[in-house]
Amino acid sequence: MDRIRMLSTLGLMGAMRSLSSAFETATGIQVEADFAPTLALLKRLRAGEAADLVILTREGLDEMIGEGRVIADGSADLARSYVGLAVRAGQPHPDIANEAALRRTLLAARSIAYSRLGASGVYFAQLIARMGIADEINANATIVEQGFTAERLVSGEADLAVQQISELKQVGGIEVVGPIPHDLQIPAVFSAGRMADARQAEAADRLLRYLASPDVVPVLRQSGLEP
Repeated sequence: MDRIRMLSTLGLMGAMRSLSSAFETATGIQVEADFAPTLALLKRLRAGEAADLVILTREGLDEMIGEGRVIADGSADLARSYVGLAVRAGQPHPDIANEAALRRTLLAARSIAYSRLGASGVYFAQLIARMGIADEINANATIVEQGFTAERLVSGEADLAVQQISELKQVGGIEVVGPIPHDLQIPAVFSAGRMADARQAEAADRLLRYLASPDVVPVLRQSGLEP
C-alpha cells in the first residue's frame, strides 16, 4: 500500500484529519501527517527532513519553491484563514467589533496567550506594536512556543487566546469570539505543494488534486477556514 508523508501547518490540522481519512477510504493510499507551525516546518525541511507533500503558508511555500525543494508546477492555494480571539467556554464575549473596542478588550485582559512561531503570533506581535500597546500586553502575555494557544484558556493561565480561527477550534472547552476586524488583518493563505524529491510523487499529486477540489469546501468551512 502506498503511504504519503505529509508535513502540514497547524492551521489545517482539523480539516486535514477528516480529509486524510476520506482520501484513504477512497484510494487506499495512507496519509501519515505531521503538524507544526510553518516556521518550524521550514526549519525541518531545510535540515533535510523528507516528505512527499507539504502544506505551508503561501509565503513559506514560495520560499521552498525558490530553494528548489518544492516543485512549482501543480502547487495550489487551499484555504484562507483569519486570526481570531477566544475565551473559555461560558465567559462573556468581549467587544472586538472595531479597532477601538479591540484595543480596550486587549488592555483589559489579565493575560493574552499567543504563539511565538505561528503566523498568527507574528501578526499579533506586529498588531499590538502598531497599536502602541505592546509593552502593556507583553508584560503579562502567555507566550506559547508551539501548539494551541486556547489550551491556556482551559488551564486558566490566560483570559484571551489569539490564533488562526481554525486552530482555536481544535480545543474543547473554549468559545471563539470572532475574527480580529478584517480591516486590521490580511488573511493567511495556506498552500500545498509536492516535494521535489518525493518518494511517492504520483500518490502525492493525487492527494494534492483532491485537496484543491470543490469536494473539500464544506470540511474547510466547518473547521473555520475559507476556501
